[in-house]
Amino acid sequence: MARQPYRFPQARIPERGSGVFGLTVRNAMAHRDSEMKEECLREDLKFYFMSPCEKYRARRQIPWKLGLQILKIVMVTTQLVRFGLSNQLVVAFKEDNTVAFKHLFLKGYSGTDEDDYSCSVYTQEDAYESIFFAINQYHQLKDITLGTLGYGENEDNRIGLKVCKQHYKKGTMFPSNETLNIDNDVELDCVQLDLQDLSKKPPDWKNSSFFRLEFYRLLQVEISFHLKGIDLQTIHSRELPDCYVFQNTIIFDNKAHSGKIKIYFDSDAKIEECKDLNILGSTQKNAQYVLVFDAFVIVICLASLILCTRSIVLALRLRKRFLNFFLEKYKRPVCDTDQWEFINGWYVLVIISDLMTIIGSILKMEIKAKNLTNYDLCSIFLGTSTLLVWVGVIRYLGYFQAYNVLILTMQASLPKVLRFCACAGMIYLGYTFCGWIVLGPYHDKFENLNTVAECLFSLVNGDDMFATFAQIQQKSILVWLFSRLYLYSFISLFIYMILSLFIALITDSYDTIKKFQQNGFPETDLQEFLKECSSKEEYQKESSAFLSCICCRRRKRSDDHLIPIS
Repeated sequence: MARQPYRFPQARIPERGSGVFGLTVRNAMAHRDSEMKEECLREDLKFYFMSPCEKYRARRQIPWKLGLQILKIVMVTTQLVRFGLSNQLVVAFKEDNTVAFKHLFLKGYSGTDEDDYSCSVYTQEDAYESIFFAINQYHQLKDITLGTLGYGENEDNRIGLKVCKQHYKKGTMFPSNETLNIDNDVELDCVQLDLQDLSKKPPDWKNSSFFRLEFYRLLQVEISFHLKGIDLQTIHSRELPDCYVFQNTIIFDNKAHSGKIKIYFDSDAKIEECKDLNILGSTQKNAQYVLVFDAFVIVICLASLILCTRSIVLALRLRKRFLNFFLEKYKRPVCDTDQWEFINGWYVLVIISDLMTIIGSILKMEIKAKNLTNYDLCSIFLGTSTLLVWVGVIRYLGYFQAYNVLILTMQASLPKVLRFCACAGMIYLGYTFCGWIVLGPYHDKFENLNTVAECLFSLVNGDDMFATFAQIQQKSILVWLFSRLYLYSFISLFIYMILSLFIALITDSYDTIKKFQQNGFPETDLQEFLKECSSKEEYQKESSAFLSCICCRRRKRSDDHLIPIS
């Protein structure tokens, strides 16, 4: 038998990915992927919290939002100024006509309202003369008025005035015998006086039974009529004129039955579209330019709204990545302070401002087109939006440490100030109710809760102190002594104690911020994560060298099994 040659056993070469060596490689690659993921997240976080200038230097990203905000500030402010000037003309025209109406229709009007009412009468003869005077002045309006006024139709589509009186149903009264017998059911009687009725001579309407007033039963007499007018002063501002309808009401109030009838005058002006306007000049063309400018403002605000909304959405996604990574690596959730860092309040402020500007601009365009007449609502939207736009400028100043003190102080002191105001507000409300109940009948500034609150707020700020002390009526010694105790205690408590503590809270927050700026702010988890750079970079260099060596060894050993053995 032939002898077989001896064959040495061939060494087993480990396959790729098997054994201890393959496990080491997989762990190293997984660790490398984790490091790359962490570094990518860190770079995205750093870029998110950069200022617009830093973002431009880092990635050459053009700060579109910053440019839009600057352009929007200029355009929104220009729009507000133009609308404010126009709104001033509207308000001035209404107020001037109201004053003119009082002089035209109120007999003996002095030019200044006595209180919350215009004037008053004290005799039956004066009451009749005041009522007849208003009716006669309405009849002679076109001959006596200086304005562009004309008669308007009332709710019944009739030209004239309406006179209504309210009185108790029936009753008898004998004050000398202290006897009263009255039915407290209120009756309402009205009569319509057209221009034809007022033109009759002799005036039969004066002798009608309707105007035979029983003053002990009379509650009030109301005269209402509509007038129309055209505001021509807008033409000087190269704007289309407005047509107005004035709903005027004169009320003779006798509800108190105190021997004094208060006369109230109210004029409610409504703007309507003029039916036929024929104005020569460039007024119509100027109105078109204004509409184009308002449309451009809307486009700018829409672009700003889209960019800020996109930034908030991207910030929420970035926050979700950071929360998941932090929970996965450190096995604990991120604190609430760090989570709120991703919610940029300035972007929310800009979004609200953009929405209000868009709504206000649409209302303004409708007003210019004479489709709407609500100047007040439009001015609220435009005014508030402009306020928010200018407040938003503080965000860009906050990137500089010298200008950031105000923002940081407000953020630090706001929670403490709100809690302090909640406690001080309870004391303030107590003084408000007490002053209204006790001093209301004896002091003009304490007649209702609103004026009491305003008066006390003025006292806190050191305004009008002597007048508040001096105007108290000395009809009751007890009330006068109580008013002194009340005012002295309130002023001493709020000015010397509460106001001082309020200022101390803000000063303490300011001092804390100044110390932090000198010694450094306390670092949160997010800030510590962003600062983990130097050690990570060194580790990544060592890890990359180790991995490159391993990869070379893997390539050499993996190629050995392809070499034939002889």
